[in-house]
Amino acid sequence: MEHAHTLSEASAWVKRWARLIPAGGTVLDVAAGSGRHALYFARLGYRVEAVDRDAVVLQTLAGAPGVTVRVADLEGGPWPYAGRRFEGIVVTHYLHRPLFPCLLEALGERGVLIYETFAVGNERYGRPSNPAFLLRPGELLAVFGSALQVVAYEAGRVSVPKPAVLQRLCAVRCAEPVDLEPTQPGDCIRAYAAGQKRRHSVSPGG
Repeated sequence: MEHAHTLSEASAWVKRWARLIPAGGTVLDVAAGSGRHALYFARLGYRVEAVDRDAVVLQTLAGAPGVTVRVADLEGGPWPYAGRRFEGIVVTHYLHRPLFPCLLEALGERGVLIYETFAVGNERYGRPSNPAFLLRPGELLAVFGSALQVVAYEAGRVSVPKPAVLQRLCAVRCAEPVDLEPTQPGDCIRAYAAGQKRRHSVSPGG
């Protein structure tokens, strides 16, 4: 398990794709730590479920409007969201491969998965350096690309907030193309719904 509790600002990758998540939906923040992303999504008007095994760091979210916290051992215990579906799932700086199927199952129809974590090559720059916590080349694409529509994927070296090697993925459980430049939360889903409505309103003759 590797994730950073010290970061305070939401990831630029998460910010970039957050508005693809259907407006008014519920976002699952996996290994939430002190809750930088849970708070970010709550401010955007989403309901947020923040889960982490560290009860102490989760205390920073106590009483935050729109945020529900859950203390759970994601690696040593059962998946705490069996049967639940979320409009958005966010995972950053965390890798536990046995959870991949759980994340796919928990992502609802037209839900959005935003994932960003360390990859092979990061060992040159510090922690994490254990291969168990580093994505293999193309791993996010291989795991999620066959089940979801990949909207964006990046892999490589970054320098901000510190030198690191990362993989980043945004994927949607939706066959229709999404709006890559929504201006409000859920715009891509509203555009999809409008398109479906127009399609069904067209008469067979024209």
